[in-house]
Order: sequence, then structure tokens, then C-alpha cells
Amino acid sequence: MLTALSIANIVLIERLDLDFTRGLGVLTGETGAGKSILLDALGLALGARADSALVRQGSGQAQVTATFVAPAAGTPLAALLAENEMAPEPGEPLLIRRTLKADGGSRAFLNDQPCSAALLREVGAHLVEIHGQHDDRGLLAPAGHRALLDSYARANTGAVAAAHVAWRAAEARLAAARAAISEAERDREWLEHCVAELQALGPLPGEDAELSEARTAMQKGERLAGDLGAIMEAFEGSESGPAQLRGAARRLDRLAGDHPLLAEALAALDRAIIEADEAEGKLHEAARAMEYDPDRLEATETRLFELRAMARKHGVQPDELTELTGTLAARLDAIEGGSAGLAKLEAAVAETAAAYTHAASALSDQRSKAAVRLDAAVAGELVPLKLDAARFQTLVERLPAERWGPDGMDRVEFLISTNPGAPFAPLAKIASGGELSRFILALKVALAEEGGADTIIFDEIDRGVGGAVASAIGERLARLAGAGKQLLAVTHSPQVAAKGAAHFIIAKSSEGIVTRTSVHALDEAGRREEIARMLSGAEVTAEARAQAERLLETI
Repeated sequence: MLTALSIANIVLIERLDLDFTRGLGVLTGETGAGKSILLDALGLALGARADSALVRQGSGQAQVTATFVAPAAGTPLAALLAENEMAPEPGEPLLIRRTLKADGGSRAFLNDQPCSAALLREVGAHLVEIHGQHDDRGLLAPAGHRALLDSYARANTGAVAAAHVAWRAAEARLAAARAAISEAERDREWLEHCVAELQALGPLPGEDAELSEARTAMQKGERLAGDLGAIMEAFEGSESGPAQLRGAARRLDRLAGDHPLLAEALAALDRAIIEADEAEGKLHEAARAMEYDPDRLEATETRLFELRAMARKHGVQPDELTELTGTLAARLDAIEGGSAGLAKLEAAVAETAAAYTHAASALSDQRSKAAVRLDAAVAGELVPLKLDAARFQTLVERLPAERWGPDGMDRVEFLISTNPGAPFAPLAKIASGGELSRFILALKVALAEEGGADTIIFDEIDRGVGGAVASAIGERLARLAGAGKQLLAVTHSPQVAAKGAAHFIIAKSSEGIVTRTSVHALDEAGRREEIARMLSGAEVTAEARAQAERLLETI
């Protein structure tokens, strides 16, 4: 709901601050006073095209600020604001601000955060509906008719949407399986060859590293074999160094008790013998580790080169050959077992398609029944609005299967026939300006609380009518406002103005060459005087005031 509107330097409006309440608010004034300026300013705040001609002459910048009650949690608007991280703080209103420079540049803000004009228009569509003589939005857009009918029918479309998602997901899985099998079938001969070749090779995880290490060790053994042999000879035989050390130690052991230095020398010899034995052991271990066997080296290199050649052939690392073998074998197995798998997927598609068709058919039946009720409700509103020759029809048409979607299998459109015997056609194509506004009002009253924005603006809906028709329009505007909506009606009709819960007068004044438009709320006395002016014209008579009093008493 719109709670406040602040306008600065828009055409003839220098500065204007208005407060609004729920219910029916009417705006009246002399022709040319600037009622359209007020709507243009609000339209600018809601994302309309920024036209520099709106900037007041002599001003560098215009600004419009509109304040709305924050949307309730769980509503589409609340979700949209949250998605764009622009939701107001709890307890705070939704604030929209638009600035427009004289050179044409504009900026938009939601809750004091910059936003695009596109987002502003999307938010504005949730907040306000503006209906006028040449309206091409709102109820006239067939794209929104299905949602309005669903809301009127109290239809739960969630089950259909969920069934559609499940159906399409099953179809996607089937298509992917068919594509995979088709690709595998094309590659069958190649797969059979590769799998046989890889299985014959039998690669093992980590085998490349093990073979590489063994090959390196044997190559080192080949190079060091001569040196190691010569070194090992120094440790072998009775004349070897370790043997001579042990002989010296035995002799010294008999003499060690004769002098402390001999005992120390014996200890040193013992340590040398231990170190020599340890060195000999390490040499034997190294010799065994680097043992050079030409046949074994050749076999190791052959296996290593086969693994690496196979890896290059398939564009993988040697350690990935084992996994590749399993992958290619699985693709080959899929060809053999594909038929059974496809049968299950096809059954799943058939099952989910049947579930969707059942849910969508039930929704379609619900729509058709609601359409009959809506047609009757609108028909009941047409006669008082002097549209007694017109007929209204809610078309619920089954779409071809390829166009079924999460919203069901129907196309919904509101149609009218304005003359007896004339065919039904879209509302916007055959209704005149005055008829169009009255049809919209009849629809809004019939739909009551179902769908649409909380704030609805009717721009001169009563143009060209008077008397009983104008009274009927006023009664229906008041009824619609009583259904929890906020209505603002720009009107020239005293019958409509008398139905307002709040009354604003738009006036234009001049001081020298400066012209200004102002808007202010009227009290009860001011309302009587303004309605009397609307009844009598330039000169307000006593009879006009009395008639205005009678109109206000009928509220």
C-alpha cells in the first residue's frame, strides 16, 4: 500500500508531500490543473521511462519518493527484494526514490540502495496497477490471465509444477542414456579393441613408479659393479684389512694389562673392527640391491616402455591406465545392458508423464469451473455500468502437448463481445476507451481480492458517463476498496468523488509568470464545496451545495 508520495520539481509541481491511507481516495480538480502530472510523477517512481521534459523549468533535477508498506513475508515481492538484497529492515517501510536530471540522466534507489530501472519496473508492477483510457498492462495482458483465474479458483498449482519438474527430469535422464548408448554403439569396435589391449596389458596402480625405481637401481649396479668388486676384495681373505685388525687385537689383548695406553689402544682396535664389520655389511646390502642382471633389466624396461606407450596412446598418465580400463569396459558393458536400463527409464518417463497429465487435467477442470463462475460474476457487473449489450468470456483452451509446462496445459484469456452477435475478441482490441475502463472495473470487482497489486489507480474511469452509471462506478470502486485494496481514482464525476474515504483536490495557480500545481486533502466542508463545484460548474449554487450534501449522505 502507498503511504506517502513526495514530489519535487516535476513540471508544475515545485514541492508536494502527500499521505495516503487504505480505502478509496479520489483526486479532483479543474481540467488542466495537473492531475496527469501527479500520475506521471508516480509512474516515474515506479520505473517509467525517464523523460527530461518532466523536470520543472529552471530546475536542474527532479525527484520523486514513494513510500509503501513493506511486503509480507512469503509474497513474490518479498522474494524479489530478498533475491536482490534490497529487503527493508523489519518494521521499516519500502522506500523508492527516483531522481531525474534536466539533461535526461536518472538514478533509482530502493531502500536507499542504487538499483536498475528494470528492477524498479519489476518491483513497481507488484506494488501498483494503473488503469486508464489507454491501458495496455495489468488485466489487459493475456500473460497474466491464467494466474488471475487460478487465484480466483483458489487453485493450488504447486502440484502441477512439481509433477512437470519430475516429468522433464525423467525425460532428461532417458535422453542422456540414449545418447550415451548411441555414442558407445558407434565406438563399439574401437572399445572392444582398447579393452582387450588394456586387459592383456593388465596395468596395476603404482606399477610405473616401481618399475622406474627398479630400472634405475639396476642401471646404477651395472655402472658400479667393477668398483664394488674391488672394494669387496679388501674385506675378503686372511690378508684382508679386517682380518689383520682382528689378529692385531688378539695379540694386543695379551699385552693390554701391562700399560693403560695399551688398554686404550685395544679399545680403539675393537671399535675399528666393529666399524669395518658394519661397512662390510652395508657393502653386501648395496651389492644385493643393485645387483645387475641383464635379463631382468631388459624385462623391466620392456614392461615400463609398454605401460608408457599405452598411456601416450590414450593421452593419460601411466597410473591412470587402470581406471581407464574400467571406464572403457563399463562403456562396453553399457551397450550390452543398455536395453534393460532404457526400459526402466522409459517406464519412469511414462509414469511421471501420466502423473503430470492427471494433475494438469484436474487443474484444467478446476479452471473451467472457475471460468463459468467468473463469467457470471462479471456479467452481473456489466449492466449497472451501462455495458448491458456486452458479454464477457473466460477462454480456457487446451494447448498442444509440446507447450505444456509447469503452469499446466491451458491457455487462459479474457474475451469480450460488445455488441449482440459480435464474435468474442481480446478486451484491448475491441473496447472503446470508456468501455475499456469500465470492463476493467467490472473485472477487478469480480476478482475482488484475487491477485493484483495492493494499490490500484483508475485514471478518469468515469469519462463520458454520468448519472446512474457514474454512481455505479463509484459504488464499485468503494466496494473494491472495501475488499482490502487501496484505490486512487482521478475523477470528474461528483458521484464517484462522493464515495471516497479521502478526497484530494488538485489546483493550479499563477504568480506572474510562475505557474504551480498543488495538491491537498479536503476536510468535510471542503469536500462538500468541491463536489458542489463539480455539479454546478464555475458558479457554485445553493442547490449544488444541497445536492452535494445529499450525495455525501449516501456513503
